Amino acid sequence: MLDMRTLGFLIIASLASASAFCADWSPRLAAKYLDSRQKDWFAWPTAKATSGPCISCHTGVTYLLARPALRETLGESGPTAYETGLRDALLARSGSVNPMDMFPAFGKGPNASQALGVETVLAALFLSSGEDSPDLDADGRRAFDRLWAHQIQDGPAKGAWEWFNLALDPYEMPPSPFYGATFAAMAVGSAPAAYRKDPNVRQHVAQLNEYFAREWRSQPLHNRLMLVWASTKLPSSLAPTTRKAALDETLHKQNADGGWSIESLGPWKEHPGAPASTGSNSYATAFATFVLSTAGVPSSSPSITKAVAWLASHQDQQTGFWVAESMNKKYDAGSMPEGFMRDAATAFAVMALTQAGGR
Repeated sequence: MLDMRTLGFLIIASLASASAFCADWSPRLAAKYLDSRQKDWFAWPTAKATSGPCISCHTGVTYLLARPALRETLGESGPTAYETGLRDALLARSGSVNPMDMFPAFGKGPNASQALGVETVLAALFLSSGEDSPDLDADGRRAFDRLWAHQIQDGPAKGAWEWFNLALDPYEMPPSPFYGATFAAMAVGSAPAAYRKDPNVRQHVAQLNEYFAREWRSQPLHNRLMLVWASTKLPSSLAPTTRKAALDETLHKQNADGGWSIESLGPWKEHPGAPASTGSNSYATAFATFVLSTAGVPSSSPSITKAVAWLASHQDQQTGFWVAESMNKKYDAGSMPEGFMRDAATAFAVMALTQAGGR
């Protein structure tokens, strides 16, 4: 039988544990961190390209996706200088079809054509005038014209676009054209209805959907969840039964503490030099929570409630970021690449918490 001192200690410990698990998070700190990373990105020589910085999946894309949610939460009056700068860079390059004009450092090798494919997809995603507009504006039409002009028309990747293959998970691997193609699906699904009804556009979308159907089974769960997300914008891209199966698989892989491990979103290629990753992971948890919530899993469900609590309690209270390490290699402390997965984890945590967490 417990004495009163022991019982009191256990009660205090339990309350402290619950408080840590349910701790609130700071949108302002998250915004400060993400903005500071963009300041560093704009100044980083490796990120320089014609007319502004390149748009990386881990740091640029996730910033453009997450920062509007923080703006709304914080009551800010308009986009940050970095949001505007990234979009202006895409816009300035949107008429180019020569990667040497955009990214001179890549030369004429395969990286150059892959860079053009990435830029083409992202320009369509971020320069569209939006589904509430009567039709595409001139900038959006130019971006979509280039998108369809560079859609692959033969071979195993027919319907997709070239994408970086740099042996870097989770965004730049041999299966990654599928990941990139999901952004194209989001772009067209978010375009004005009048544009989506164009017969030529519908033909291109049919090729894209055929690509998804062919390649679905060969993809890691991470990329399949990307298509689940895209299907909320472009329903024709994924059959409802297939979508449900992916959601069920994801829910089944949730850890008892509410998070997901990075391994659960694989399978991944083994990277012997990568830092060890065990247990629930900030990037995996933020990404899975956001996609599940976006795809319609209720915020009141136990899985989402536990995931939101895990995320809210894992923000670094000094810096505002969520800790995540590279899946590929150990980077030098303080280097720009050391923070790449931290950037992505923080952005997806913001999106998951502002949506599923109701903030």
